[in-house]
Formats: sequence, C-alpha cells, structure tokens
Amino acid sequence: MSVPAIRLSSGIKMPIIGLGMWLSKPGEASESVRYALNNGYRLIDTAACYFNEQDLGKVLDEEYIKRGKLKREDVFITTKLWCTHNRAKEVEGQLCQSLEKLRTNYADLYLIHMPTSFDHEMKKPDTSDSLEKLWTGMESVFKKGLTKAIGVSNFSINQIERVQKSASTKIHNVQVECHLYFPQFELHEVCKKHGISLTAYAPLGSPGRVDWEKDAMGRSKTVLEDEIVKKLSKKYGKTPAQICLRYLIERGISVIPKSVKEHRVKENFDVFDFKLTESEVEELKNVKNCQRLFFFDYMINHPEDPFKHERR
Repeated sequence: MSVPAIRLSSGIKMPIIGLGMWLSKPGEASESVRYALNNGYRLIDTAACYFNEQDLGKVLDEEYIKRGKLKREDVFITTKLWCTHNRAKEVEGQLCQSLEKLRTNYADLYLIHMPTSFDHEMKKPDTSDSLEKLWTGMESVFKKGLTKAIGVSNFSINQIERVQKSASTKIHNVQVECHLYFPQFELHEVCKKHGISLTAYAPLGSPGRVDWEKDAMGRSKTVLEDEIVKKLSKKYGKTPAQICLRYLIERGISVIPKSVKEHRVKENFDVFDFKLTESEVEELKNVKNCQRLFFFDYMINHPEDPFKHERR
C-alpha cells in the first residue's frame, strides 16, 4: 500500500508515519530498518547523535537499492544537526558527514536537533551564533540541494517565531515531543499558521520510561493505559498504541514511533484500516493528564533553553 503523506511547504511529500531510530543500537538499528522497510514504512528518522546513520545507509543501499527493491527517492530520510555544531559555518560540513554515512547525496529533511548551542566538547554553552544566524546555514544547504527541506526540533514557540521572522526560507517542519498526554495544541496552531508540518516524536508517550508521574492513588499515568484509549481499543479491535498513533494522524501530525521488535514495528504501521470519529478525537483532545517527558537537563541555564518556563 502507498503510505498517506503530508505535503511540506517546500513542495515535497513526507509519509505520515515513519520509524524513529533514537536509542536504536548498532545491529539493532539495522534490524529495525529491515523490519520497517519490509512492512511498508517509507520514512526513517535518524540523527547524527544517534550514531546509527551508517546502519540505515548500509542497509538501504546494499539490501534495497542495489538489489532493485527500492529507489532512493522511495524512502524519505530525516537526519539532524547536533548542538555541538550549532554554528552557521558548520552546518554544511556536518550535513555532508551525515550524507556520507547515509550513502546518499541528499537528505529529504534536515533539522536543527536542539536550539541550545555548545562547544565541541559539550562542556559549555556557545552563543556565538544566534538561532537566526544558525538558520542561514540551514538555508544555504537547502539552496544547494543537499536537503529537500529544513526544519527545527525541540524549539519553543518563541524560538520558532524568531526564526520565521528573520528567515528568507521559512521552516518546513517542526519535530517535538507530542502524544496524548502532551498534545502540543498551541504549538500546532502556530505551525498551522505558518504552513509548517508537525512531526511527533515519542507519540506513544515513551512507554519504556520509568519516571512517569503518579496520580493521587499512586497509579502511573501512562498513555497506553488511559481509560479512553482502552475503551477505543476494545471498540475497534486495535491495540492502545494503534489508537494513540491514529489520534495524532487524525490531527494531521506525522508520527515516528521507535521500536526494534518486528511485531511492534508492524503493529505501529497497521493504522490505516480504521478512523476515529470526530467526537472520539475530541474526547481524546479533552484528556486532562498532561506532562512533558523529555526536558533534556543539560539545557538548564542555557540562554536558549526552550523549556525554562516549564521547569520546576
């Protein structure tokens, strides 16, 4: 089946579901890429700091492209600039290093991974380039055709607005934590206002985490155990994970669930044979539990900490 897609403002189409490769170890990463491509995925999301770009590149090139199973243009590849290189003059060199590992001459989407810049050793903040200046480096690689779209990840609304105000090439995609318990309604509205597509990482609320807050009864507030999700799961004969992914897709948000288990990779993709009703989507939107899971504490006290107003 062809994967439903959303059109980015750069003109290209991005599949609405993909494989996230965060925390996928070498070897493990290669297997998950095989599982994904064999089960219909056509979007793979990686990053320089995941240290698995080479695994994706090797599998895609040697096992799919060279064997005639897929063409390069069949697969949408997202990768990211790490924050120890958040300087305009370093963007092209870093992207070219990623492309070499990915065995391709272009990325489909290149993102600034974090708004906080650090020195190469990541020991101290480096504010030599503003976000606005950094963005000019992203515009340059886009204009040179090294990537078909550019965007940002983990930026606050204020930071997105700042970049948009100064940019000659506007942001094409924003990637943030987004799930049932952290729905990002305000940020999504800002993206829609600017014609920016939104991608959700941790769309299942990162169920493997152990630091979920507890409610007054001591119960863990995990997305997959939500009562409304379980009710809809029973109605549609779908897993809680599939309900949570379908909810975000119904909102027009692309999702990149991560798994290294074949049955989970397959299950996460099996979300196109049913639809939630408008009232069910609204019911899920009204869920009261709300918490960000990923605060990235190394950004504390950085001038560009995007979450400083949320920290306790």
